[in-house]
Amino acid sequence: MKYFLIVVTLLFYFPLNAQIASKIEPNKKDSLKSDSTNFGKRFLKSKKEKQAKTITIKDYKTISFKRDTSFLDTTLSIRKDYKYNYLRRDDFELMPFSNVGQPYNSLGRNFDSASIYPRIGAVAKHQKYLEVEDVKYYNVPTPLTELMFKTTFEQGQFLDAMLALNTSPRFNAAVAFTGSRSLGKYQFDQSEAAIFRTSFNYRTKNNRYWIRGHYASQDIEAEENGGISQKELQFESGEEDFLDRSRIDVAYTNADNRILGKRYFLDHQVNLVRPRKDSTKTKSTLLAIGHQFNYESKFYQFNQGTQDTSFGSRVFESPIADRATLKTMFNEVSAIFSNKVLGSLSGSLSLYNYNYFFNSLLILNDNQTILNKLEGEEISIGADYKNEIGPLLLSGRVRYNLSGELAGNLFDASASYKITPNNILFARIHGSSKAPNFNFLLYQSDYENFNWQNDSIFEKQQTQSITFGFDSKFFGNLSAKYSALDNYTYFGIDENPETQTITEQDILDGNQNAFVRPFQESETINYLKVKYQKEFKWRKWALNNTLMYQEVSQTNNVLNVPQFVTRNSLYFSSDVFDKAMFIQTGVTFKYFTSYNMDAYHPLLGEFYTQNNEELGSFPMIDFFINAKVRQTRIFLKAEHLNTTWSKQYNYYSAPNYPYRDFVIRFGLVWNFFS
Repeated sequence: MKYFLIVVTLLFYFPLNAQIASKIEPNKKDSLKSDSTNFGKRFLKSKKEKQAKTITIKDYKTISFKRDTSFLDTTLSIRKDYKYNYLRRDDFELMPFSNVGQPYNSLGRNFDSASIYPRIGAVAKHQKYLEVEDVKYYNVPTPLTELMFKTTFEQGQFLDAMLALNTSPRFNAAVAFTGSRSLGKYQFDQSEAAIFRTSFNYRTKNNRYWIRGHYASQDIEAEENGGISQKELQFESGEEDFLDRSRIDVAYTNADNRILGKRYFLDHQVNLVRPRKDSTKTKSTLLAIGHQFNYESKFYQFNQGTQDTSFGSRVFESPIADRATLKTMFNEVSAIFSNKVLGSLSGSLSLYNYNYFFNSLLILNDNQTILNKLEGEEISIGADYKNEIGPLLLSGRVRYNLSGELAGNLFDASASYKITPNNILFARIHGSSKAPNFNFLLYQSDYENFNWQNDSIFEKQQTQSITFGFDSKFFGNLSAKYSALDNYTYFGIDENPETQTITEQDILDGNQNAFVRPFQESETINYLKVKYQKEFKWRKWALNNTLMYQEVSQTNNVLNVPQFVTRNSLYFSSDVFDKAMFIQTGVTFKYFTSYNMDAYHPLLGEFYTQNNEELGSFPMIDFFINAKVRQTRIFLKAEHLNTTWSKQYNYYSAPNYPYRDFVIRFGLVWNFFS
């Protein structure tokens, strides 16, 4: 709540107090094809003269972690509809749970790693968690505000607000807050999120020095009901009494889990030989020294008021209060050289400190000791390269671990060739190795079954992949990726429960959640993913298609994905009301073939492999009406419309977790300028 009040205050204060005077005029013409028409004039004062400068939409820039720059896009398209969700990104390869803020199951996988260091774990709870690479930086001529609102399920709403401003052309800052609360249709299914971040970037007048940084505070919490307990009698039967989903019995009503993280990030660079203007445009010679700092503190917590036998019959203490904490500090020093002919080359030396811990040392009945922490430091070196030679763009990245037990190695090389401006060939090779996430290596719980230490047993996971693709405006976008996985680490069901402290009654009850343990596959897994996207247009009609084919070759069934996934949108677009409004309306169809869908484990905050139940093979049809008025996009959607006439209640996001029923939701995205 305190972060929300800060954002609201800034939204009204800074537009009135921006240090650069500005004058905004309304658009004379605003169409889907371009928002780059003049919508204002800004008068810059200098000591010698007063010079008018025209501002367009392209002057409002967003800068990514990799320093890629894009300008503000206020158009309305089908891709904007795909991104208008809780994650604010295309969720084609994800299967959401019934409530906003709950986990997403995976319909497609990507094993390429951008880091050589393991993460804390609880992967199912991290879909909305913003990593370093997800925080954006801005460069704006006048204050810019973006508001996104969307209704949730029952009580609650979703709001994402951002304000970017500058005090001079060289200093830009942004503050943003994401707040979400949704009660959900089922009992004890409420979710909440509060994500605050603020970023800045500054460059000196002589271009000798630049700096950027951000602070992020994230709190993601959800109640856990363990799924429905009598799915055949209450959900799949379709009985009218249980169409009110709050009447369906759930596994338990006394548990919740939470991710809380705080991060401080700083990245700055001193140019010893400074470029004449902008090195990304002029490609003049640059010699610089850079430094990057990142400190993050994060914990994952699972609480349960009383013991539940679905996690095992033996506990050390009740109520349950499990908590894993990870504190990391990363420092990297780099030297950068760029030249018009040789391209950009950098070398780096990094130090990574980690401390993953629990509150107590655990000694089991057989005198086995489970440590309460893993701590240490990793030293690695790296190099990055990028060059553009005519139509050929080359890039590469290498990281090599010099000392330490957890970090691994990484190699990335990619190339793209622009045949024509609308036809591009690309290829990528990736190789990486690193330790599994910390919760695979060490975990402690008040439930006796969920205590293990594998840091001296598990090997580093290894991934090798190769990708080819063709990006064409006429033929569509086609990509094929082959991955080979060694030492694949996953959560699964222990087929030999006698090796655990599980009673015979647990086995008779069939409580799979009590048998879940971390495993490492000794055989190589081969994974192929082919994806194709193409939109066909005829007059004011369009058909947008995304198809994905997957094949897994493995000795044991430890990696399960659907063989085929498709999403097809048929829609109509037109200007209405004398071109004062632009609308898009149509239907979206999504479908994936049945497969052994991963099950969700609330205590661990993870999905685990199961081969007892096939789910999927049901359609999901959404009807939407989207509209754009100036810089405001309005979204109205009837989700899972086909459940109004289909009485087959077989749609699940994971075993015992139904997908959402028919619901109408609406919201908007609004950009305004000061």
